[in-house]
Amino acid sequence: MMHPHTELRFINETIGYGVFATQFIPKGTITWILDDLDQKFDELYISSLDPIRRENLLKYCYRDETGAYILCWDIARYVNHSFRPSCIATPYKFELATRDIEPGEELTDDYGYLNLDKPFYCFPEEGCSRTRVMPDDILRYYPEWDKQAATAMTHFSQVEQPLKHLIDRKYIDKVGAIAAGQEPMDSILSCYYDRSAKLKAVS
Repeated sequence: MMHPHTELRFINETIGYGVFATQFIPKGTITWILDDLDQKFDELYISSLDPIRRENLLKYCYRDETGAYILCWDIARYVNHSFRPSCIATPYKFELATRDIEPGEELTDDYGYLNLDKPFYCFPEEGCSRTRVMPDDILRYYPEWDKQAATAMTHFSQVEQPLKHLIDRKYIDKVGAIAAGQEPMDSILSCYYDRSAKLKAVS
């Protein structure tokens, strides 16, 4: 579920739609969280679909650490990519604002931590040498993303959290301890879907 102070807006014919803040969202705020309305599909089911439905479904899904395809039920599926994202994933099934997000600013993710099935080619961004997102980007950039998430988390208890009640029970104590500075965050590497491990298991 996306933060309630967001809305879907049309950007242009090339990009399509994106998700924008309707009010100020401070750094450290949960901007998205997995909830029980989001749908989960396994690889076998995806493969069984006709090509038209499969293509449309895959366009809006990401993969979790088990390889399951997750389809967000709300406008979260329209969050666009940026190499300088305003949001960052965590190992606790939610994302945080990496900086203050002003009204009218777009909420973005780095697709590198979404376990893409194939490379995603991007528009160039000023000050960034990356031009495509690779399925294994998380193995390259996790130190940077871990740092961003940990920094954002230091603001967690200082800001309003309208989505906090949706945190999975198994993470509540951990998240509370991290926010209080009592425990370190786990690495985003735990979100990586290791396809090679699955292939070895099958063989």
